[in-house]
Order: sequence, then C-alpha cells, then structure tokens
Amino acid sequence: MNAVRIVVADDSVLLREGLARLLTEAGHIVVGTADSAPDLLREVRRTRPDLAVVDVRMPPDLTDDGLRAARELRRELPDLAVLVLSQWVEASAARDLLADGRGGAGYLLKDRIVELDSLDDAIRRLAAGETVIDPQVVAQLMVRHSSSPLERLTPREAEVLNLMAQGKSNTAIAMALTVTGGAVEKHVASIFTKLDLPPSPSDHRRVLAVLTALGLRG
Repeated sequence: MNAVRIVVADDSVLLREGLARLLTEAGHIVVGTADSAPDLLREVRRTRPDLAVVDVRMPPDLTDDGLRAARELRRELPDLAVLVLSQWVEASAARDLLADGRGGAGYLLKDRIVELDSLDDAIRRLAAGETVIDPQVVAQLMVRHSSSPLERLTPREAEVLNLMAQGKSNTAIAMALTVTGGAVEKHVASIFTKLDLPPSPSDHRRVLAVLTALGLRG
C-alpha cells in the first residue's frame, strides 16, 4: 500500500511530535498536526488526509472533544479513516466511534502504539477500510448473550472473531492460535455463515462481523 496521508491530533506536544516522527519513519506522510479539537477540524478540512489520529480528550473542554470532532469529520468526509487514542479503556467512546457501522475506524490505548510495526499495521488496515480495536476494549464489548448470534459460534470461532476485532489478519490469527492459515480461513467462513453475512459487493463482511461482536449490529 502507498504512504497514508495523516493528521495527528493530541494536546501533548511530546506525544504529538513523537507520533508524527514514528509515522514518518514508517513511510507515511504527516500533512498536519493539531493540539485541540477545533484545530483538528481545521487541519483535516484544509489538508483532506486519508486518516486522522485523534486523542479522545482534547481542549477546549478536555472531555470527549477529540472523539466528537472525529465523529463530525467522519460524517462530513465519508472516506476519512480515524484512529482514536485513549489513556484508559472507554468502551462507550469506542461504541460511539463505531456506531455508524462503517469500517476505517480504530480505537487503541496509547500504550499500544509504542511499537512501530504494530502502529504501521493498524494505520494501513484502517486506511484499507478495516476496523482495529484495542484488545482490552474488545474484551469489554464482546459479550455473548443468549439472544445474540454470537451464541452460534464455537469457542474457537469466538477466539478468531475476537482477534479479527483487534484488527489481526488471518496470518496473524493463525500465528496467535498456532493453527494453519487454512484452518483460520475455514473458521472465518463459518463465522460469516453463522452471523448471517452472505457475500455482498457493497458490504465488508469482516467489518460487519466485528460490529456484530461488539454489539453494534443486530
């Protein structure tokens, strides 16, 4: 994949500049930075990046200003991918970000982004329209209720879906579970069938399966 054009928004100058440097080292292009939600809106509208990296809590109110700005930008710019960062697990923030049912949305804890390879992988997956969610957030959101289609999954299929929700590829899932790639492909196909996700030219079944796992789809 080509370099991703990115705007980085965080009120901490050290984190903001550190992220910009890491992303540049990974071969991406940082087209702008912002230290507040209003600055984020201006920078994204000015530069029209492929992706915005956004802190949940930003000035002016230091509540959920960054998240609200990210949601506003996704409504305004449907092709914009967003990676939201947070210091803590905020399941409600993740739900808000993913509520529109589209891919290209990610939510990670800040301590997950110190490894360049992991950060680069998340950025490229989001730019490709996938969903990347922090494992701790997945654990809070992925609840199997008796009325949920997730009850149809075997324990192994549930493990695979959990890893899919974290943004892992089939190859990475196979390595994590110590199984073959072919076995993972069979599990994924079974998950799609059990979650009533037939092939469609317009829907990304992997994203829809993740949304189901997180309780954001019926």
